[in-house]
Amino acid sequence: ESSPRLPAPKDVMIYSYNFRSLLRWSPVKVDRGLVLYTVHFKTGAFNQWDEMNCTRITQTECSFPWSLKERRWTVVLRVRAELGQVTSDWVETDPFVAERNTIIGPPKVNSVTVSSDSLVISVTPPFGSEAGDLLQYHVSYWENATSTTKKETKTSNTLFKIGNLKELTLYCFRIQVELMTHSDLQLLGLQSVPECYSTTIS
Repeated sequence: ESSPRLPAPKDVMIYSYNFRSLLRWSPVKVDRGLVLYTVHFKTGAFNQWDEMNCTRITQTECSFPWSLKERRWTVVLRVRAELGQVTSDWVETDPFVAERNTIIGPPKVNSVTVSSDSLVISVTPPFGSEAGDLLQYHVSYWENATSTTKKETKTSNTLFKIGNLKELTLYCFRIQVELMTHSDLQLLGLQSVPECYSTTIS
């Protein structure tokens, strides 16, 4: 058929941060009229396209619905542009599995309690964990004066202590989360911005 077609959306990609996922694409430019977009999904289990909550929308992004929150599912999305009766071709994403493909952000540092020889740090994980998750915090710390020699420690507690420090010394640390899931996948998160604290005098 030689009916006119719209250009298909470009730069179609799934963006996922801390297991919150959305589909993004570049707007399709036309001379006149408002281009709308429709997004479908299918899972690895059912090879059938379903509507998401994004049918004939004006935005160029679409958040995953609650029904796709399972991290282990393989999901494929597709999007097309529509203008009146004219549509573009569908553009499909690569298969997406949140447990493999999400970006894990740094943990939130709630508080740091300083003494003469230690820092006690309280953190909150960057996302709500599910049954079977094991979170480990990778902590690297260094004396600000000699920032070349970093020490590393690992813990699964959200309250932990960096000990054996010198008094009246500035120490810096950064933390990243490692998620181990029950499918034995390991996902290493982004590092936090360094925070520095001075120990007290005993």
